[in-house]
Amino acid sequence: MLVYVDLLFILNVWIDFLILISECIVLKYKTNYKRVILSSLVGGLSTFIIFISNEPLTIFFKVLICFLMILIAFRYKGIKTLFEEVFYFYLLSIILAGVFLMIKESNVNALTYCFLLILLTPIIMIIYNKNIRRLDTYYKDRYDVLLYYKDDVYKFNGYLDTGNNLYDQYKRRPIVLIYSNKIKFDYKDGILVPMETANSKTLLKCLKIDKLVIDGKIIKNVLIGLSTKKFKIQDIDMILHKDIMGGL
Repeated sequence: MLVYVDLLFILNVWIDFLILISECIVLKYKTNYKRVILSSLVGGLSTFIIFISNEPLTIFFKVLICFLMILIAFRYKGIKTLFEEVFYFYLLSIILAGVFLMIKESNVNALTYCFLLILLTPIIMIIYNKNIRRLDTYYKDRYDVLLYYKDDVYKFNGYLDTGNNLYDQYKRRPIVLIYSNKIKFDYKDGILVPMETANSKTLLKCLKIDKLVIDGKIIKNVLIGLSTKKFKIQDIDMILHKDIMGGL
């Protein structure tokens, strides 16, 4: 079998570079491009492992090179952090491996295969990083909330929206918005709060509840605003107020 060692070396360096850049984004590290490039060049040495016929020795050198790459790119921050960084490196590598396998099964020649890898690798990494950031933001600002009202307990999927700065104009109580048919508006416990939207002014139906429990913390003196429109965030039926989340 004909092997283009120089082409494989360049390809490995390119892929390792993109994986390390992606890892910086995932782990929220400040990218030191000089260290990442040096680490990628060291990673390119794995190209020559194909000439080692001993399988256990091959695995040993691959793992050794991976740890060396991580140490060069990110410096040593402790044994636990080192293993986490290696884990993410392999995780990103596995994601790319699936793409490589798909291209390989298309029965293209070696040069076309390499060209497609160079072209598609950054696209895959961009898509992956974009979705990782989106999921990270979603889960970071998502809370399980218990709402206590009239001796009943309701469970909501809450989301912290820094754009929610609604207060009632009477006692300056923060307003948490919900979209649900589980709780009906009762004028005995309700209050109509003037609210200005982008297009008009309206009255928001709000309820005085007993309390909210978020991550085990009790929050009182808050109003629940009944939204008539479903929220655009997946699986979210409560929009939390930015001020009540300050202590969580």
